[in-house]
Amino acid sequence: MSASTAPAGTLYSHGGDEWIVVQLDEAMSLDVNLKAQVITRALADLDLPGVREICLSNASYMVRLDPDVVNPAALVEQLKEIEAQSTDFRSITLSTRIVDIPVLFEDEWTAATVKRFRDRHQRPDLTDLEFGAELNGFSTTDDFIDAMVSAPALISMIGFVPTVPWGYQLVPEDRQIEVPKYVRPRTFTPERAFGWGGAFSAIYPVDGAGGYQLFGLCPAPIVQPAQTLPDFRDSYTFPRPGDLFNYRKIERPEFDEVRARVEEGTFAYRIEELEFTPADWFARPDETVASMKELLYGA
Repeated sequence: MSASTAPAGTLYSHGGDEWIVVQLDEAMSLDVNLKAQVITRALADLDLPGVREICLSNASYMVRLDPDVVNPAALVEQLKEIEAQSTDFRSITLSTRIVDIPVLFEDEWTAATVKRFRDRHQRPDLTDLEFGAELNGFSTTDDFIDAMVSAPALISMIGFVPTVPWGYQLVPEDRQIEVPKYVRPRTFTPERAFGWGGAFSAIYPVDGAGGYQLFGLCPAPIVQPAQTLPDFRDSYTFPRPGDLFNYRKIERPEFDEVRARVEEGTFAYRIEELEFTPADWFARPDETVASMKELLYGA
């Protein structure tokens, strides 16, 4: 793999003949992810010949190309031009959507998983919720949950497992929730589990391994290969980079009601389209979040 550095410090790496990896920063932050979102959207809008796939990440992005159509070195120069033309990332406006994501916290399924894997955890004497609350300075798990649902999460990337939405919560840095991953990964995580690792929330789309702290379970899917639900008619995956996921605490009756609607094929997410200007949030974070929630739920 060869690499070159742009004047701004961005690292461009070639992976074989078909891949270009662009690292915008070594640190993950809302600013650098907004930069990646703007660049990848601009690249997609150009619809350049030979560009086959564009994959956004938290502080980087990757492009798959057809070397028989486009010269990789020439494409790197075009990517540098796009970055040079887009400098004020906070003032751009993202056309996106805000989505109501119900979560049953302290559910029986993730609780059983948490109990099963205490030998892989930093604090075997605590649940994941208790550990997260203590680490972030909350006196109760209820206060900790309230903080997690206090503001929407900007979906910064899709992956590590296909369809996992990574969310960066729209709160000032001094209120950002952070938790470490498990000391050793679990060999099982239930489908639709809601977790947190580092500064990012995530939903596990299917059963599988995992290392994020587990806090709850979502009743609705984020992936549906059968595509029978209304939100999956155009794609079997639901999350999109740039989405705003508003996690909402629910109780068991609502969880069961949503599960029944999913089984009936009638469930649809509550969604509102909106124009998100990051500069507004940076200037007035709480007021901007309140406006987003008012749009989603009404006054």
